[in-house]
Amino acid sequence: MSQGAPGALEKSEKRPQSVLFACSMNAVRSPMAEGIAKYLFGREIYFASAGVRHGELDGFAVTAMDEIGIDMSRHKPHTFEDLEDSSFDLIITLSPEAHHRALEFTRTMAVDVVYWPTIDPTAVQGSREAMLDAYRGVRDGLQTRIKALLDWRAIGRL
Repeated sequence: MSQGAPGALEKSEKRPQSVLFACSMNAVRSPMAEGIAKYLFGREIYFASAGVRHGELDGFAVTAMDEIGIDMSRHKPHTFEDLEDSSFDLIITLSPEAHHRALEFTRTMAVDVVYWPTIDPTAVQGSREAMLDAYRGVRDGLQTRIKALLDWRAIGRL
């Protein structure tokens, strides 16, 4: 990957054709990233997500994504072992545990593995609104990074 702007592709670098987002339980961060990426890029790029361990879909994640028009309610959390295909051009890890697992998973493959430290919003305590704000922060941060990394342009912009 490039050494320039954090996460941005150099002009000479091609956009990856397949991206895996990984986190601890595939219940919040990685499915949010997958949903955002699919929403922005459609079928132009293949996106998937996985976790290190099995988790259960998180209602706050579903709500935060619904606020921006992305339905995550049918997502079924799964692990690296559940993946139907293991050939990705890029794996983006969102937790230290997922980063270690992705490096182990790809040790014999030519795959770029990038770590994006992303807070776990499930750790936030307080009112419902405070907790939902933590999920919104993760969602918005992921959206910004995905757009920057994959050089997203809104239709009509030059």
